[in-house]
Amino acid sequence: MTIYLDNAATTRPDPAVVAVIVAAMRASHGNASSVHGSGVRAAMALERARATISARLGCRSDELVFTSGGTESNNLALKGVAARQAARGGGRIVTTRIEHPSVARPVEWLGEQGFEPEFLQVDDRGFVDPDDLRKALRRKTAIVSIAQGNGEVGTIQAIAELGAICRAAGALFHVDASQSYTKVPVDVDAGSVDLLTISAHKIHGPLGVGALYFRRGVALDPLLHGGGHEGGLRSGSSNVPGIAGFGKAVEIAGDAGVAEMARLRDRFIGEVRERISGVLLNGPTGEHRLCNNINLCIDGVEGRTLQADLSRRGIAISTGSACSSTVRTPSEVLTAMGLDEQKAHTAVRITLSKWTTEAELDQALAAIEETVERERGR
Repeated sequence: MTIYLDNAATTRPDPAVVAVIVAAMRASHGNASSVHGSGVRAAMALERARATISARLGCRSDELVFTSGGTESNNLALKGVAARQAARGGGRIVTTRIEHPSVARPVEWLGEQGFEPEFLQVDDRGFVDPDDLRKALRRKTAIVSIAQGNGEVGTIQAIAELGAICRAAGALFHVDASQSYTKVPVDVDAGSVDLLTISAHKIHGPLGVGALYFRRGVALDPLLHGGGHEGGLRSGSSNVPGIAGFGKAVEIAGDAGVAEMARLRDRFIGEVRERISGVLLNGPTGEHRLCNNINLCIDGVEGRTLQADLSRRGIAISTGSACSSTVRTPSEVLTAMGLDEQKAHTAVRITLSKWTTEAELDQALAAIEETVERERGR
């Protein structure tokens, strides 16, 4: 039986979500743009999901566009805003050195198109200094993009404070909340957020579904042109079963699992530090860390070696972001936080879900101990 501790990469769909998806495939199989009965039922299912997700974000239903996931949402936010700014001579785009590749790579690409990217430094726990953002915004900026919760090291940024700085400077503020949505409170109005990315498969929903919140009045150009679906911002027939499943995942998310995941997280961190020497926790502690995130460097053991050994035992962990875990170069997030390349190569990420148990974590820790003892003894 697999012990799955890679929930920042993706989560197992909740049975209730699967049931809704199957029901939608059977009863709402029509094209949501069609006007006959099957199409109307599909459109109703789509709009119910939109209403549920919008309510959790505290926004209007017409401020939410469905996408294929976090990567598309991030690209739509950045490139959609930039396309409108290009006619005015481009501009600056500000982000940080620890963003997900679906933010970092589009910003780099926009730099090749004539925009001026700026990547803010972070401290050794992954936090952005608000004063650094203020200084960056002394020059006119089109958009700022910062993740609420970092998927590798769990750092939770002060979104309300950063958003207020952007609002005062007249810069649009985009937040990637793919890892934090339903785990960390977010109020798009209170946080001065103009655009926000969320993803279904991070919260026990289906793969291939996401959404982008965009404040009313924010001008975006679409990435995909065609039939003008999603208010003209995302052409292509809607994935109604997936979207219905996304809505169900948000509906049942609640807040109950957050405190338990945080308790298990802190228990594991305490145990591993007590039982294994030379352990470094990457990122912050307590309420400033995502409730399900543990990122460790263990002296004398390559992260890939530990990951492979645990995988053979049926325990799934990762060495960093799943989007870059096959790359041999050290984590850009960890090196941006000050780790040298050798240290960064020893990192592993363990991420919990609402179903993770103490017994599973105890078994994982015992396996880690055995691997560390063997590797250090060579």
